[in-house]
Amino acid sequence: MWSRVEFPDLNGWIEILCLAVIFYYLFFFLKGTRGAPVLTGLVLLFIGIMVLTRLIHLDALNWLLGRFSVYLAIAVLIIFQPEIRRALAKLGKQSAFGGFGNALSDETLVDQIVQAVVYLARRKIGALIAIEQAIGTLPVQETGIKLDSAVTPELLANVFSPHAPLHDGGVIIAGNRIVAARCMFPLSEQDEFSKALGTRHRAAMGLSDETDAVVVVVSEETGLISVSHEGRLIQNLDDDHLRHFLAGRLLRARKADYRWERLQRQARQVLRWVRQRLLLGDCSKQGG
Repeated sequence: MWSRVEFPDLNGWIEILCLAVIFYYLFFFLKGTRGAPVLTGLVLLFIGIMVLTRLIHLDALNWLLGRFSVYLAIAVLIIFQPEIRRALAKLGKQSAFGGFGNALSDETLVDQIVQAVVYLARRKIGALIAIEQAIGTLPVQETGIKLDSAVTPELLANVFSPHAPLHDGGVIIAGNRIVAARCMFPLSEQDEFSKALGTRHRAAMGLSDETDAVVVVVSEETGLISVSHEGRLIQNLDDDHLRHFLAGRLLRARKADYRWERLQRQARQVLRWVRQRLLLGDCSKQGG
């Protein structure tokens, strides 16, 4: 079977590299949106079926998939229109290979959040704080008031003060900064919890159902602290358990970011290598 496989020449490898760069930027700008996993699954499934049908000579099915790819591209543009719009907006704001610096370290961020939550819990002031991770929360941020503030216990306490203009709804922290307040989180549709929980807890579970955000809740009635993550609700936490939970989740997310940054560095190395090879090829032609 491998004897019939034709390997590409130099022009073919350049085309493959260009396509790889295009797909890299596409997934880079869609990274962090709810549509990214769906798009990745669709692309991998389509490519896998195309390769399989070509290898085992299912010519009719391969021809049909080839014609269907045009309509699939149009369907992707329509289905992922919000994600594509946000990706293009991101392209206009920042460099694709630029860093995403954080104002605070993860440990400092956890300490600031825990201090604010403990302060609010002791005074029975209701609070709803979401910490964004891999899946973006831009649609939820757009329901509130956009901010760009450092995370401090004093600011979080003032936001949720009963007479403050931003105390309704939830706060979203992304990139170790407060990016939005007074946001309306989606309510959970889990029937077994809907009747027993208040609106804040249902909102926390609703956001954790749709994203991988960690959502901290302070009950206005009891002052108890709860955390929702991946559709699960952990109730009655003290400050030590809350700090341990947040530190574990943020550290795991940081490792994922490190792997992504390492992939970026490897991509830059490949681009430099290709540029050097092309320059050497031009020089050899001129010398000849």
